[in-house]
Amino acid sequence: MMKKLFLTIILYITTLLSAVGIYAQDTAAPAEGAAQAAPNVLNMAYNNIFLILAVLVLIGVIMAGLSLIWALIEVQKMKLLEKFGPEGLEKANLTPAGSLWSTISDKAWNLVPKDKEADIDLGHEYDGIRELDNSLPPWWLWLFYGTIIWAAGYLWYYHVSAKGPNQEQEYIAAMELGEADKARFLSTQADAIDEKTVTLLTDTKDLAEGKEIYTANCLVCHGANGEGTVGPNFTDKYWIHGGSINNLFTTIKYGVPEKGMISWKSQLRPGAMQKVASYILSLQGTNPPNAKAPQGDLYEPAGDVGAAPATKDSTTLKSPSTNPSDSL
Repeated sequence: MMKKLFLTIILYITTLLSAVGIYAQDTAAPAEGAAQAAPNVLNMAYNNIFLILAVLVLIGVIMAGLSLIWALIEVQKMKLLEKFGPEGLEKANLTPAGSLWSTISDKAWNLVPKDKEADIDLGHEYDGIRELDNSLPPWWLWLFYGTIIWAAGYLWYYHVSAKGPNQEQEYIAAMELGEADKARFLSTQADAIDEKTVTLLTDTKDLAEGKEIYTANCLVCHGANGEGTVGPNFTDKYWIHGGSINNLFTTIKYGVPEKGMISWKSQLRPGAMQKVASYILSLQGTNPPNAKAPQGDLYEPAGDVGAAPATKDSTTLKSPSTNPSDSL
């Protein structure tokens, strides 16, 4: 019986070591994306905490399991002793005293023999149940001592040695990580814009991408420099369907089928339409050679570039388009 018991304990501890080892390895490994952007101080704090928690979980589970095993052994010993006497314990290799296992069990539980219970009797009796001043369960004491050790280690690591990040450092690192996550999220929302929420882009990279889209799709009708060929001129202040970023986005998205301009919403993503519309607006005032004559209504933006369009004045100069392909 003892051989089977020891084999069970060894198997139990080995399984726990393997499980907790895998847990510690998984939690300590940096996650793709967010963890790569996290500051080193935050990664160090997380890894240390996970490692310590993994060790504590391992110790706690092992102690709890051993306590349960010891309790089961004691119960079995009591049953065998009552049923078969000391001889039964000897046959089961569970002698009541003197064996190594019995010594460890007695030390762990610190139980008082029945013949000495009078020494720990508190004198309180309720319905035949006496109150004894027994020792606390070992698993409870181990957890209590463990919290003291944990507190001492925590105090030394984070407040004395300064090896671990303090709360202010963790807060700053967490805020930086949050800003990085926010920027990544916003970068995925480029295609969530529409003609009502679109804004003018002025970044050099965005305008360069807009130029590439323009060259690939708009050059034939509007010229390499926006001077206008079949389509209207983009470099003056006159627009057939409005000259704000919202107007241009709408025209590109839905097209002007009656004048020969197709809808681009099935071919260009919203982010791409925003970039090409912003690039087109950046061409204003460039005065390329061979520019086509103004067409449409004079458009003067209210305030800075990219602001809401000014109210169209019905008295503004208008040069009617004579080409069915003139659309913007």
